[in-house]
Amino acid sequence: MAGSRLEKIGTIYTRVTGLIQSKALNWEDRPLWYDIYSKFPPKEEPSYDRPVPNIKLRQIFYEDDKIRAIFHRNNKKIGTVHLLSNTSSLTQRFIETYKKVKEQYKDQNVPEEHLYKETIDLMNHDRVFKPQETFHEIEGEDSVSLSTAFKEARAKLKDGSINIKNIFKD
Repeated sequence: MAGSRLEKIGTIYTRVTGLIQSKALNWEDRPLWYDIYSKFPPKEEPSYDRPVPNIKLRQIFYEDDKIRAIFHRNNKKIGTVHLLSNTSSLTQRFIETYKKVKEQYKDQNVPEEHLYKETIDLMNHDRVFKPQETFHEIEGEDSVSLSTAFKEARAKLKDGSINIKNIFKD
């Protein structure tokens, strides 16, 4: 059984059970999921030849997903997010500002492009973003510039004050 790698011959659970019974795998070295699978086995045994259930999947989209898609489509260079910081990301601040702008026009039929542009203008005007994150127009497309630290490092590379060959020397 250990020589077979096909999914058609047993499930992963039966293969691991076979390895434990044949002493090829010590009981102490069993995978973490093995005990959980033993206590709570699935209702139907997972098998390669089991027919796919005919269940209609619901499309789950939230209001924020559409706003986020618009923002990321128009802003490719928004930078990274530090997950341990307590501040909200640029995208989250954009969504919050967009919702506020949309709330102002709730009785009117305003196109999304107008709401987007007004949100960008409001964020630029109110400085909702960090100082190094600025919006600018490049041929009609809104995007976020790179951080100032990255720009300085690139400038040092261009003027020759940093030599990449010297960085990797032992």
